[in-house]
Amino acid sequence: MGILEAILRARRVVMTLMTVLVMGGIASYIGIPKEDSPDIDVPIFYVSISQSGISPEDAARLLVKPMENKLQSLDGLKELTGTASEGHAGILLEFSIDFDKDQALADVRDKVNQAQAELPEDANEPTISEFNMSQQPTLYIALSGAVPERTLYQHARKLKDEIEGISTVLEANLSGQREEMLVVEIDQLRLESYNVTQTELINAVSLNNQLVPAGFLDNGKGRFNLKVPGLIEDAEDVYSIPIKQNGEGVVTLGDIATIKRTFKDPTTITRVNGKAAITVEVSKRLGTNIIENNEAVRQAVEAEIKTWNPAIKVDFLLDQAEPVNDTLGSLESSIMTAVALVMMLVLAALGFRSALLIGIAIPTSFMMGFLVLSLIGMTLNTMVMFGLVLTVGMLVDGAIVIVEYADRKIAEGLKRQEAYVRAAKLMFWPVAASTGTTLAAFLPMLLWPGMIGEFMSYLPIMVIIVLSVALLTAMVFLPVIGSFIGKSHASEIEIENAKHLSGGHHFDPKEVTGLTGFYIRGLHMLVSNPLGNLATIGLVLGLGFMIVTSYMVHNAGTELFVNDEPRIAMVHVSARGNMSALESRALVKSVEDVVLQVKGVRDVVTVSNPSGISSGGGLGSDSNKPSDAIGTLNLELTDYCCRRPAEQIFEEIRARTADIPGIRVSVNKKEEGPPTGKDINLQISSANYDQVAEMTGIVRNHFEDVDKLMEIEDARPLPGIEWELKIDREEAGRYNAAIAPVGSMVQLVTNGLLIGKYRPDDSEDELDIRVRLPQEQRNLDQLDMLKLPTSNGQVPISNFVRIEAKPKVSSITRKDGFFAMNVKATVDKSDGTTVDDKVKEIDSWIKAQDWPAGVTFNFRGADEDQKESGEFLGKAAIGALFIMAMILITQFNSFYQTFLTLTTVVMSIFGVLLGMLVTGQGFSVIMTGTGVVALAGIVVNNAIVLIDTYNRFIDEGVDVIEAVVKTAAQRIRPILLTTITTIAGLIPMATGINFDFFNRVISVGSITAAWWIQLSTAVISGLAFSTLLTLVLIPVLLAFPSVTLRPFFGLLARLVGLRKADKAERSEPLAEETSAQKASDLAAKDTGTLVALKPRKKDEQPSHPAELPQAAE
Repeated sequence: MGILEAILRARRVVMTLMTVLVMGGIASYIGIPKEDSPDIDVPIFYVSISQSGISPEDAARLLVKPMENKLQSLDGLKELTGTASEGHAGILLEFSIDFDKDQALADVRDKVNQAQAELPEDANEPTISEFNMSQQPTLYIALSGAVPERTLYQHARKLKDEIEGISTVLEANLSGQREEMLVVEIDQLRLESYNVTQTELINAVSLNNQLVPAGFLDNGKGRFNLKVPGLIEDAEDVYSIPIKQNGEGVVTLGDIATIKRTFKDPTTITRVNGKAAITVEVSKRLGTNIIENNEAVRQAVEAEIKTWNPAIKVDFLLDQAEPVNDTLGSLESSIMTAVALVMMLVLAALGFRSALLIGIAIPTSFMMGFLVLSLIGMTLNTMVMFGLVLTVGMLVDGAIVIVEYADRKIAEGLKRQEAYVRAAKLMFWPVAASTGTTLAAFLPMLLWPGMIGEFMSYLPIMVIIVLSVALLTAMVFLPVIGSFIGKSHASEIEIENAKHLSGGHHFDPKEVTGLTGFYIRGLHMLVSNPLGNLATIGLVLGLGFMIVTSYMVHNAGTELFVNDEPRIAMVHVSARGNMSALESRALVKSVEDVVLQVKGVRDVVTVSNPSGISSGGGLGSDSNKPSDAIGTLNLELTDYCCRRPAEQIFEEIRARTADIPGIRVSVNKKEEGPPTGKDINLQISSANYDQVAEMTGIVRNHFEDVDKLMEIEDARPLPGIEWELKIDREEAGRYNAAIAPVGSMVQLVTNGLLIGKYRPDDSEDELDIRVRLPQEQRNLDQLDMLKLPTSNGQVPISNFVRIEAKPKVSSITRKDGFFAMNVKATVDKSDGTTVDDKVKEIDSWIKAQDWPAGVTFNFRGADEDQKESGEFLGKAAIGALFIMAMILITQFNSFYQTFLTLTTVVMSIFGVLLGMLVTGQGFSVIMTGTGVVALAGIVVNNAIVLIDTYNRFIDEGVDVIEAVVKTAAQRIRPILLTTITTIAGLIPMATGINFDFFNRVISVGSITAAWWIQLSTAVISGLAFSTLLTLVLIPVLLAFPSVTLRPFFGLLARLVGLRKADKAERSEPLAEETSAQKASDLAAKDTGTLVALKPRKKDEQPSHPAELPQAAE
């Protein structure tokens, strides 16, 4: 320890270094990016392929299948999902979370290029897009008002451009707007009378809408550019386009059509609080501060709208900076409340100066932690802040040990600086081992797989950082500060107690007063006789057995995440049939009118869409959206402090919309953390599409019969019809009619035939020029009246085309090369029913059925994540125990003492189960499981300090029983103090009670607190229970080999010795070592317990307290 002592002697250097690090930490905290959830860069890619008019069946065969064949061989690919729909195919590629995203993207591009050669010629070029959870919109700006739609759209475009000019903004997308186009409504009679074909129409527009490069003219007297205006700039230019010559005249487009600039037919319709609106969805750049970004956006919008028409109303919605502020504020209050509780406890136990030293250790460690956090490029989010809360009580453990030991040495007569230097030197290895075992519990959590592991990894990272810098603070900075401001002298009572508790003289438990005296006198009775040893061990084992059996009978079930209070919820409106956009809007509006009247709802953003079309908008998570949804209402609830629980709001919405005919309403909260979807998600897979659909129907029917399941949905094709034009090729050949123009003629009745594009002066986008029939002629009957120009003249397409209705297939999904459909449901948990119970019930039913060969069933979503996380946490616990065991064996050089230390982990698990029984909490695989793993590293610290102090007394020649009792007497105060401070640091999170020191407000309960109640309760109950048993069981087990095993083996040896001849026994009268002594030595050989052969006599005491032998922690 020469290096450590040299560092501690250089006090000015140490103080300067600490000041620089703390100032750097303060600057880092101010400037570090702040956000709600961690930035999770998940390697997920989406390949999109479109082909106009292709059916879902053909898209699955011609678009999805070729892509699957190439992409499924990619390295690191976790899951491949292909979806075929009308005119489109999409392939979702999810790679392992630890796979290099850049490499994955390069591999995907290479495979897509290879597969592109096998796609149909008419298919558009595939596009590849990345997915990033952190790039979801952080602010929505809604524009509404009694102004023309085009005016509203133009202002939204200006606002979009202004916002995208902010450096921290990634993009601003518009939602709810309709694209403009130039419509050429043709008069069929005039078209036929002038004998104009569709080919002539398209060619005329394209040839008269071109950028003509005329070059320049250089005649020796100057150089001049020549310009030939050839682009269409307004509707008048379109009117004058010549179509064909007719006799001496020219037929223009204006002669056969009415031309107007309008909007495309509506698909998605957005409404904000019951009014039509256009929304601007703002996403921030990765790694930027969400609070600063959203504030900059607000200021830019406020500046822009000053000159706008007052009739245009601008609302800010779903601002994610608000919950971030609330969350960080709540966690900051929790930290400050925890620090205050810890300081009060330390002040009461150690006095003002000692409490001040320990109090300095907390902000010093935090600020250095923020500095490290900033240097490694992490952001400040909920998981990081809770990591700080979790460490408030733990990071002072080392500081308490150092300060408490130094105070005792000062009481024994050492000078202040020497006492702190000696404390740092002698306590270095016990404190380092304690910190190492705590870190060992969190290290395996860094290997947590999947999106949940990536999300939770921020917690162990912050704990590791803070506890590591806390060790530096306790070992280096605190002793130096203590040498300046620490306690300089001790009271008479402290000096007297120091004499009693120090090593080197006979220890009488009766001389110790107070709680410590009561404790060690009772402990002395238990450790000094075999009956007390066996009774203690039996009592602990019996208590553990009772807790485990009670928990198995009366537990509250298992869940993945906590059931927290949401800020945002989604109301999905579903309906069956071929709904148009306006029909969907009418049905969704009936739900919207009800929701707007429900108390507790602040804002409602409604997005409706026709059947089978995604609502888009990107508002919130879409993992729970039914396939037959025709609209989604995104609800922003009022502040948590001022409303009833969200589940009551949801129940009212369900009840008040249950009687609306023709629709089904489901209400889901927005998931915080990694998305898992509905409570139950069962996937049915097979190589046969019809078989999958049939089995899905059977499972859906069973779900309907299962009690407590609600909001059930499945992925079978939605009931509906589509019209198919059957072409008789032989009959068409008789009329010399080509097949391809039939589709173009049909487009006159549907979306319109695209004949060109142009860019007007007042628009930044190109507008489509589409030819279509007037509104009154766009119907199914008109299809029979369409005429196709042929070499034989105009021929009605009804001569060779037959229109038939057939069942509509909305989409086809394939997963990993097999057709797949899902049946999903939400579990009604109002009476304590758990998701795990229902999953087991359904799984038992599936196993009892006789399914066709080739059909597989897999629970996805929450159940899949729960099993994966549970398996990992089990392995993490084993890994943590192994690392801790290696550290302990290195520290103690004893298997027996290592075993004693690890028994505290088992006792902590008993405590966790007892805590859940008392509080009625369910076992959260994520939160409670994390608490159990974290406990493994925390609870062993008490045993370490006990055993380390005991070993030092044994090395000094103290008798075993006296060493055990003296160790307990010396270490009870720091053990209880470190335990209570750790518990006190978590009480604000476990109870949800915080004190806002700045606003002087006490808050009870919050959305943030609900997240951490289970983890906090697990740590508190496990640590409290384990500590109480540790103070009794560990001393008993330390004495057990000498007190119980030695007499037992001695008695056994005597029984064996009775069989020996008396003569042989008398022939060795001088033998000092009997077989009983050999047996007891063998039994205690690996206990690490060294029994002193020549203990110090009672009257051999040092003459001055400063000369007392150094008893350790």
